[in-house]
Amino acid sequence: MTYIFTPPPTPAVPVSGNDALFAVNRIYCVGQNYSDHVKEMGGDPKKNPPIFFSKPANAIVTGNQPVNYPQATSDLHHEVELVVAMASGGRAIPVSEALNHVYGYAVGVDFTRRDLQLQAKQGGKPWDVAKGFDQSAPVSAIHPVGEGSHAEEGTIQLAVNGELRQQGDLSQMIWSVAEIIAALSNLFELKTGDLIFTGTPAGVSAVNAGDRIEASVENVGELAFDLLGEQQG
Repeated sequence: MTYIFTPPPTPAVPVSGNDALFAVNRIYCVGQNYSDHVKEMGGDPKKNPPIFFSKPANAIVTGNQPVNYPQATSDLHHEVELVVAMASGGRAIPVSEALNHVYGYAVGVDFTRRDLQLQAKQGGKPWDVAKGFDQSAPVSAIHPVGEGSHAEEGTIQLAVNGELRQQGDLSQMIWSVAEIIAALSNLFELKTGDLIFTGTPAGVSAVNAGDRIEASVENVGELAFDLLGEQQG
């Protein structure tokens, strides 16, 4: 087949202990999935079903490469998250079968242009520009699922310049990984290669150009990178 122009490279994430790469299809994200984070954002953790949004597949940054401070914001926030990598998909997946579709897990940071998100919320507009911008989804290598090794509990945390900002436990998620997959598959046909960012604990706050960000999920992996460039304001 001949293309009008050369297609861009397929976004892909390294896999721990494997030379092969995990090709990324789509990136789905869950908002407000830890009670303490919902409360700090002024919400009721049990009031609503999961909130979903998405990022483009090419928003990923891998290999602990530096991330450029994004344009059009002066209030960039970090959100450490467990990331689910899907081996297979489908529609209307039952909760009881959902974990059978998981290839592995990774550590991710969902960057948010908080000022643009607040403007969108106030105007009743979509979150796209606040969430789906360039390099908004740094992610660690994927840790494949072993027997009995699904990420259901364990410490999740993030530090900025050595200062601990976020710390929680995966067991504190309002919606479990299986429940997230089931709910999401009722809205979209999930595919092999999908990544799902599963929400963040409390402690989200602003970062600045020049900051060093270190994130980890117990028994899953670590992520560390520098935030480069210029920022507004």
